[in-house]
Amino acid sequence: MTADPGRRMPFSGLWALIASAVALAVLVAVAMVSTGAATAARSELFPSPTPTATVPAWLVAPSSAPTLAGATPLSASAPTPDPASLAKTLDDRLKPGTGSISAAVLDGATGRTLYSRQGGEPRVPASNLKLLTAAAALTTLGPDATLRTSAVRGSDPGTVVLVGGGDVMLGAAESQPDAVMGRAGMATLAAQTAAALTRAHDGAAPPAAVTVRLDDTLFTGPSINPAWAKEDVDAGEIAPLYSLALNAGRSAPGAAGPRPQDSAMDAANAFRAALAKALSASGVKVADGVERAAAPRGGAELASVESATVAEQAGYALRESDNYAAETLGRLASHAAGGPASNDGAVAALKAAAARILGSADGFQLSDACGLAIADRAAPLALAGLVRAMASGADPRLRAALDGLPVAALDGTLAGRFGGTTAGGAGVVRAKTGTLNTVTALSGYLVDTDGRLLVFSFVANDLDPGARAQAVSAVDAGAAALAGCGCRG
Repeated sequence: MTADPGRRMPFSGLWALIASAVALAVLVAVAMVSTGAATAARSELFPSPTPTATVPAWLVAPSSAPTLAGATPLSASAPTPDPASLAKTLDDRLKPGTGSISAAVLDGATGRTLYSRQGGEPRVPASNLKLLTAAAALTTLGPDATLRTSAVRGSDPGTVVLVGGGDVMLGAAESQPDAVMGRAGMATLAAQTAAALTRAHDGAAPPAAVTVRLDDTLFTGPSINPAWAKEDVDAGEIAPLYSLALNAGRSAPGAAGPRPQDSAMDAANAFRAALAKALSASGVKVADGVERAAAPRGGAELASVESATVAEQAGYALRESDNYAAETLGRLASHAAGGPASNDGAVAALKAAAARILGSADGFQLSDACGLAIADRAAPLALAGLVRAMASGADPRLRAALDGLPVAALDGTLAGRFGGTTAGGAGVVRAKTGTLNTVTALSGYLVDTDGRLLVFSFVANDLDPGARAQAVSAVDAGAAALAGCGCRG
């Protein structure tokens, strides 16, 4: 008798069982996918590899900080240079060859005099005087003030009067919102004026013809200062001053050589030409020529354009050492203080600013506002005091002047200086230059290698014009040595 091996499943039944299992698996899989469970399960069973983070070589931090001479951050606890050591360092370098150099160095934080070589003696400052002019403008007009050039109706509907408000950085073309020179454009003012003229006014039709007049009466007194040498005027160092001008009284922005002798009329002619073009489509004719005539009191304004801020214009005057721009700011400072917009008013405004900022105007003897007059005098201690007031003084309006100080070897009138043996001052020294035939001056500030803020003024007078380059090298060497000198004995 054989053993019973058990019941056997028919072949067709086995396939049916497999098919049911597959169907169940598919249903489960669909359910898992729809709920995200499949992904979670797979992550548990087959975890994804985690990549190892690497830093590209070009992003790896250097093993040590680079050494930048003179670029130490400003520190309130930085040591002050020892006066005796500082004196030796500067005396060895401030050797002009001809003439003499007067100098002063002040501690930026305390105002303490660290070095003085006839620092209280008034010397011819040349364009270093523009530091005082900028200070006067910033503290009377204010850094954010702008200058308005407008077109107003004349005494009859067919007359338009262009009124100068002190902006001598007008452009002939459209206004350039991001520029300092040409921020306000004559073409823009003309287009706005044309639009206003062709609109109905109190029911009256637009004029059939227009005449342009010029009102530049804001500035008073002589347009040429008798203290300026004729040779300087002829060479284009300065020109007759008016209350509106194109390109800071030049034929083109930054143009060298003789300047236009009637910059206000040049601006008016540019406005008239642009107005004629703007009105041509309307059939309105603009008469040839422009005559001077004061705007009627209470005349309705047709249009206006605004200059760059006073801070920006002062910065331009400092960085480019532009005499025309500086003289204009001096007159405007006087006008803002209630005085006349004249040379005499500018001189009074500058002296008042010195007394206000420094406590006394005794360090200054002034004949103009730009430093072109050889009769001007300023003591290095007073000039250094002005720079200190700008850098760390109590009046925040003066800070705006710092942006206008040229950077050694980089921009403005210092772009071509501080190379070779004086390269230690490149990018570190910020200072106002001053240049006349027998004068070179440099007044500014820096942070020395210990992180101390120092302000300085070096003024060389009585130089041999043919050997003035030696004096320039000497003052640059003094500033570079000051930047690189801890001078602690």
